[in-house]
Amino acid sequence: MGDKKTREGVVVSDKMTKTRVVLIERVFRHPRYERVVRRTKRLKAHDATNASKTGDRVLIEEARPLSKDKRWQIREILTRVS
Repeated sequence: MGDKKTREGVVVSDKMTKTRVVLIERVFRHPRYERVVRRTKRLKAHDATNASKTGDRVLIEEARPLSKDKRWQIREILTRVS
């Protein structure tokens, strides 16, 4: 099989146990109008150690389905908020 997808995002919620909501933003040019477009998506990611907090920049990777909404897990914390 191929490599797992990875995305970089910011933790926007840490209210659940072992689950974080991560905001992913992608920026691209519109194919016809050439305008810069920003699209965001909120993904639920598994954090087994509860290490990440709101505001942290994290790297997440795809995982098997862990619950109804969780399909990602946090691989590493890139930058911490102080």
